[in-house]
Amino acid sequence: MEVEEEVAAEYPLTVKLDGAEFATLVCTPSDLDDLVVGFLASEGIIRTVGDITRLSLDEGTGFAYAELRNKQAGAALRELVSKRFIGSCCGKSRQFYLASDVRTAKTVTSRVTVTAAQIFALMARLQTSSDDFRRTGGVHNAALCTAEEVLAVRTDIGRHNALDKLYGHCLRRGIPAKDKAIVFSGRVSSEVLLKAAKLGAGLLLSKSAPTDLALQLAHDLGITVVGFIRGERLNVYTHPERVLL
Repeated sequence: MEVEEEVAAEYPLTVKLDGAEFATLVCTPSDLDDLVVGFLASEGIIRTVGDITRLSLDEGTGFAYAELRNKQAGAALRELVSKRFIGSCCGKSRQFYLASDVRTAKTVTSRVTVTAAQIFALMARLQTSSDDFRRTGGVHNAALCTAEEVLAVRTDIGRHNALDKLYGHCLRRGIPAKDKAIVFSGRVSSEVLLKAAKLGAGLLLSKSAPTDLALQLAHDLGITVVGFIRGERLNVYTHPERVLL
């Protein structure tokens, strides 16, 4: 018997910055404005949405055009994006960072707390919130949440893109993430952890596992990582004071 199955869309989006090609993102073709804004902020090119004077998308050709308020500073920042920097985080551990991470990753001081029951409920809501995941099973989901509710969900084939979309959503709508949690469907790598730090969220809740480097960074940057949230089981890896069992 033959049946038709829907598959996840994969779309190349080339970002042009002040007329120069900056990066090509392979992504899910949804919430592209959020993706571009969040990606540029994550890379340290912008700090606020006001740093962009114009943003346009040509979805037919796969190009996004962004113009910066300070073009000279933008050109200098572009030179740093691919350069490595060896640094020390809070004097505790020497890690390899991108130069942009050094400028944009924040030490989190959030006092938000959640209960185990609230964590299970938020993860259940994330898993039922994405039509793309139900249809294809081929995307990652990231949600911005309070302890009681899901505020926004972004979906993408790339887990980093899903978080950039969430970051862009927060910047474009002036939503602070300091008192929020990020609920995430994928593995918590060091890059994922750094993106949570750039948003400023104190809680990163994942269905999957973290890496050792991600946990070292979470410890140093003050982020609570909870993983393997499945059924009625979870693991609290760092800064457990935010999780009320």
